[in-house]
Amino acid sequence: MEQKLFVYNTLTRTKEEFIPLNPGHVGMYVCGPTVYSDVHLGNCRTFICFDLIYRYLLHLGYKVRYVRNITDAGHLESDADEGEDKISKKAKIAQLEPMEIVQKYTVDFHNVMQIFNVLPPSIEPTATGHIIEQIELVKAILDKGFAYEVDGSIYFDVEKYSETNDYGALNGRKLEDMLNNTRTLGGQEDKRGKLDFALWIKAKPEHLMKWPSPWGLGFPGWHLECSAMSNKYLGHQFDIHGGGMDLMPTHHTNEIAQNIACCGKTPANYWIHTNMLTTNGQKMSKSLGNSFLPQELFTGSHPLLKKGYSPMVVRFFFMQASYRSTVDFSNDAIDAAEIFYKKLAESAKKQPTLQQNPLTAIDDETDKAINTFCDDCYNGMNDNFNSPKTLEALNNLSKWINSYAANTRNSGEITAETFERMRKTYNDFFFDVLGLKLEDSDNADTDELMQLIIKLRNEAKTNKDYATSDKIREGLKSIGFQLNDNKQGTTDWLRI
Repeated sequence: MEQKLFVYNTLTRTKEEFIPLNPGHVGMYVCGPTVYSDVHLGNCRTFICFDLIYRYLLHLGYKVRYVRNITDAGHLESDADEGEDKISKKAKIAQLEPMEIVQKYTVDFHNVMQIFNVLPPSIEPTATGHIIEQIELVKAILDKGFAYEVDGSIYFDVEKYSETNDYGALNGRKLEDMLNNTRTLGGQEDKRGKLDFALWIKAKPEHLMKWPSPWGLGFPGWHLECSAMSNKYLGHQFDIHGGGMDLMPTHHTNEIAQNIACCGKTPANYWIHTNMLTTNGQKMSKSLGNSFLPQELFTGSHPLLKKGYSPMVVRFFFMQASYRSTVDFSNDAIDAAEIFYKKLAESAKKQPTLQQNPLTAIDDETDKAINTFCDDCYNGMNDNFNSPKTLEALNNLSKWINSYAANTRNSGEITAETFERMRKTYNDFFFDVLGLKLEDSDNADTDELMQLIIKLRNEAKTNKDYATSDKIREGLKSIGFQLNDNKQGTTDWLRI
């Protein structure tokens, strides 16, 4: 089937056919974490969503250069141009060097991503590793007349930029509205306009992280970092730029302005933003006590959780919603996700084979239905990476895989090509595209134990000990295991 991928573009507010700048190649940049604390669940959702996008592009055969940065300097407490560097503040409190904080939480971030089976990016640049590139970018913007210096700090002139460009193109707001509704922030006395933002900030004597520049000791503005690193590794214009929706109004808006001011081009053709997390209908926040760290979810140690959930169940839970939708955490919702995940995981373990004496007549209706479900796996992902639609298609395929594995249906009723396509599509999407794994509890140990129980039950039936046979079946059913009986006896099992 012909594959046409459609992507919702925040910049145009429409769903567009994805056409990369260079056929067969994709350049993708995603804003990574600021490594001053444990990675929170909202970050995890964003990176899991972009892992899904990355995986699907690879599955379609694209050669993808995926760049996801580490912010290890320049991100101030206010997310603006005044206040203390988040990493430096944490270092002072812990009486450590800033780079010790960076190392600790970068390692933590990588560990959590590995637990969630998130593929590493092609390149993971750091802000501190690209100070020279950032200084050169500031020089270029100054030369073009879109920035100005005040006492060693360099600010971007938004109103000057807006004379020839639409500053609110990404966030959908008019300049006048932004000027009228922007609160006065610290450091405004040095700026010409309320919306101007820092490209380079003069370091105060007590500031720990600073570098020499043509304008004196200082450090880069938070927005500048991503522009410099995306330019270096993907060029002045590339295919996809992504991040959480909270980055869209200011951070990504300023990235676009910087790039156009410097290079005359919007950096990315497609802007993709993930939505937020809520808990029982409320926005997640530390102050409300309703936000979770990944480890709290895995162990069930948070007071709002009744038990712990495995990493694959949490990943699956995120996949049940479109990346553009709000995801609401509740015990009932993640319990339902756990049941659904285990059902699909059971099918992923099965490897049905064509029967030795297949039927001579093909059931065209069944053959067509299975091919339709295979097509639907792609149709879901091609519709703006709609993972819920793909999961629905996988669920439909799982029923056929279970039937053929248990020999309750004859695999000869479909063509060998359809049979192989069914198996391959299921495995490709479960493991490679959705990035799911079989948890340890779903693997060999459980299967070996169940095979022993099946053997004992078959022996009981052979000995006409039907009371014991029924007791085994009902006992297993009560704890979530179903035995599949057929003419050959009990040969298979699944979780329910």
